[in-house]
Amino acid sequence: MAYQIDLTGKVALVTGASSGLGEQFAHSLANAGATVVIAARRVERLEQVAKDIQAKGGKVFSITMDVLSIDSIESGVAQAETLAGPIDILVNNSGVSTTQRIVDVREQDYDFMFNTNTKGSFFVAQAVAKRMISRAKTAQSQGQEPPAARVINIASMAGVKALSQIGVYAMTKAAVIHMTNAMALEWGRYGININSICPGYIETEINAAHWETEAGQKLIQKLPRKRVGKAQDLEGILLLLASSESRFINGAMIAADDGHMVQ
Repeated sequence: MAYQIDLTGKVALVTGASSGLGEQFAHSLANAGATVVIAARRVERLEQVAKDIQAKGGKVFSITMDVLSIDSIESGVAQAETLAGPIDILVNNSGVSTTQRIVDVREQDYDFMFNTNTKGSFFVAQAVAKRMISRAKTAQSQGQEPPAARVINIASMAGVKALSQIGVYAMTKAAVIHMTNAMALEWGRYGININSICPGYIETEINAAHWETEAGQKLIQKLPRKRVGKAQDLEGILLLLASSESRFINGAMIAADDGHMVQ
């Protein structure tokens, strides 16, 4: 018997959706039947992503959101629910990085990464969860089970395994992993499952050229199976965590790194 995850009737918000992993996540959720709200700062790029999803028959809305601004987060989440309805699934994907040795990190570099990757992710999750919790309390007051809700934080295997020249980025993602655990502990009683995905090296439009360089090829040769992943390689775990089939998975850190973490 074929097995298929169906997210029809669900509303998903994806941050950092203008390119890379976020763009792929939006397509994956829409292909599974969810109504997707894509959010980022690059409006023109978001519009193109929305057109691509619509061309495949997907339901999608786009909103501008800057995770560096609490006001932008709050207004963006409110707009998402006005356009699409209550958010069932959050894919907390916004992230940035710099490549530099720790001794060369400047205060602005440090703040840029922590404010985006950790603080921004925290307050996006908080804004969405407040609404999820409110709906859960209403259901519980009526003697009903709270509606299933999902928060998927995109961390990194760098948050678990120390890697050269991305030390601060790794610190931000380690914080995201622990943040996931804390949220799972507090929010699980409201029917919200909060988990993190830790991707390994994934080729995107931003880093594609690097893998063709001498340095990129040397790095690939150090990987367990001497290859980097594609964004589509994360689709299976994303859809599982977004679905009702993940009802017993809460507070998990799931590696999708082709075995790099166990080296």
